[in-house]
Amino acid sequence: MMEKTVLINCSPKQKLSVSGFLMKCAGVLIRGKKEYFHLRTPADYPAILQALKGAGKVVFVTPLYVDSIPSHMLPFMQEMEELCRGNGLRLKVYVIANNGFIEGKQNEPLMQVMENFCARSGLTWCGGIGIGGGVMLNVERIMITVMFGLMLLNVLLSAVQGGDVLDAVLSFGKSLLGLVILACGIIAFGIRLAVHINRGTDAGKKYTRIMLPSFVFIAFADIFFIIVSVLQGGIFRGWLSRFQPDAGCSIITENGK
Repeated sequence: MMEKTVLINCSPKQKLSVSGFLMKCAGVLIRGKKEYFHLRTPADYPAILQALKGAGKVVFVTPLYVDSIPSHMLPFMQEMEELCRGNGLRLKVYVIANNGFIEGKQNEPLMQVMENFCARSGLTWCGGIGIGGGVMLNVERIMITVMFGLMLLNVLLSAVQGGDVLDAVLSFGKSLLGLVILACGIIAFGIRLAVHINRGTDAGKKYTRIMLPSFVFIAFADIFFIIVSVLQGGIFRGWLSRFQPDAGCSIITENGK
């Protein structure tokens, strides 16, 4: 009988997080009983800690924040350490980390934090993967959704007008293949990691990235973040707001007063 696997999305975002997307993809490849959780606030702790008691493996799926784990993970990890040490749990720990930089190697400090956490908690560190260019995964899934919708529209119009429906399907297939090629490293290493999780073996630390030249990635990332900022009001809110320091704040001038 295979051990239960607990998958934890550690992104503080409520929706549309890359970590949540990666967790779902990993879940498709992992066999046996699985439980999924989203770690955001202390209210999420009890259910996750209870699930860990009956698990054999845990997969942390997390973004990289300031070269480390998100701060809201720290108090949870303290409680998890107490639980594991107090109950003699010997979980096997895997990590899927992603960041907004193009280099997957940027996740190395986060991996070291998790490895040290395992050593302190008496858990088995089994490695994982660090993914660079995580923002592009969000762009890709949005593009796939849009392209699929356009394909359905083209198929409908072709059927009504007596055109070639196959052309619309083939066009979608070519575009989809291009997006898959961009993510081929992530897909390959994700499959490899799932194999190790299913076997309960050490996966080591592997790093991959979106297969785009850095200068192209930076341009796409800048455009994406500008659009997101505009839609959420970030740019205009920053321009129009008036900074009012708290009463206890002091303002330092050039002469130090």
